[in-house]
Amino acid sequence: MKTLIVHAHPEPRSLNGSLKDLAVSTLEGAGHEVRVSDLYAMNWKAVVDAEDYGPHASRPLQVARDSGRAFDAGALTPDVRAEQEKLLWADTIIFQFPLWWYSMPAILKGWVDRVFTYHFAYGVGEHSDTHYGDRFGEGTLAGRRALLSVTTGGPESHYAARGINGPIDDLLFPIQHGILYYPGIEVLPPFVLYGTDRITDEAYPDVAKAWQQRLLTLESTEPIAFRRQNAGDYEIPSLQLKEGLEPTGRTGFALHVRG
Repeated sequence: MKTLIVHAHPEPRSLNGSLKDLAVSTLEGAGHEVRVSDLYAMNWKAVVDAEDYGPHASRPLQVARDSGRAFDAGALTPDVRAEQEKLLWADTIIFQFPLWWYSMPAILKGWVDRVFTYHFAYGVGEHSDTHYGDRFGEGTLAGRRALLSVTTGGPESHYAARGINGPIDDLLFPIQHGILYYPGIEVLPPFVLYGTDRITDEAYPDVAKAWQQRLLTLESTEPIAFRRQNAGDYEIPSLQLKEGLEPTGRTGFALHVRG
């Protein structure tokens, strides 16, 4: 297995940093190849601008079109091309980050904004009356699997169905479904550590053991059963879920998961 770890935390000695290091040692110890994109250590540029597309940047800037033109011409900046090549190399992508303000850190969102360009992560495939592009289960990154390894400050009860923060699956849906599944990546159930501000040194060995167990079962873990866009569950071109497919009592994001 070839694994890319995309890590987003500014402190190397943080819990997130320790989990990233443990993932590297565990996977390499099991014979897997591992590459790491440590975004803070790389001083990753987190904002899209005209410099990303060089002579292919229009005036005024049109991010989707211009990024696609630069991608097609092989003219994206070297840092972006390198990350796209890592994604194409990988079988599995692990995203290691803290949940900040109900989402990923800005530097990681900036990685997505710049790396997931038009004609690479979206805007690919046939668009017709029966096929609305290769996305949500199809696309450039199909055949790969991803796992979110996320830390939160609040306890698990805050992220339950009746918790004040909302269910963790709902909070992560825009990332898991909207960012990862969109270009075709199958998404594994997340590894979430709650109340991490209160984890003691004495508790860390149990955390490490649980993380190692998840890492060593990546290949056998079933992905979240998101519905494929072009497999018959949605009306095209409206992309409305067909009547009668919703499980009893299920609403919202959960409609887009089979079973």
